[in-house]
Amino acid sequence: MSLEIPPDLEALIDESITHYPVSKRSAVLPVLHHLQTHFRYLSSEIIEWAAAKLELEPIHILEVVTFYPGFRQEAPGKFHIRVCRTLSCAMAGSHELLASLCEKTGIDRKNVSHHHPIAVSPDGKFSIEFVECLASCGSAPVCMVEDDLYERVKDADEVLKSYF
Repeated sequence: MSLEIPPDLEALIDESITHYPVSKRSAVLPVLHHLQTHFRYLSSEIIEWAAAKLELEPIHILEVVTFYPGFRQEAPGKFHIRVCRTLSCAMAGSHELLASLCEKTGIDRKNVSHHHPIAVSPDGKFSIEFVECLASCGSAPVCMVEDDLYERVKDADEVLKSYF
């Protein structure tokens, strides 16, 4: 299967690369962000395409993808949920929130690991990931569904009601 990059996406990527005239390598992060925004995750094909575009070896792209937890190598569900696990959120109940969200969406996290941090519901509608700081420590516990931030979450239902 050949990866097809829409012309408007490639134009956006090309424009981003122009911001780094000394070295295309410096454009790795914006290029990966554009690709993940479009495809929702970074497959091996996407990583190879980005490497070719930036005139790098694929391992150099993979190093970046695996270093930054914001990049996904697995397809998420239609609605991707991220639950903060850092100290203030953990103390405010993020572990319980994660468990409740999993129960209500039918997600089983038993195969989650450092290299495979995303679990997807059987119907593919939801995915969940326990992540480092979502930068809202004063309003813990917090989670995000796609780009929507939910603060002081007491009940999983208040988060999920808009997505069922």
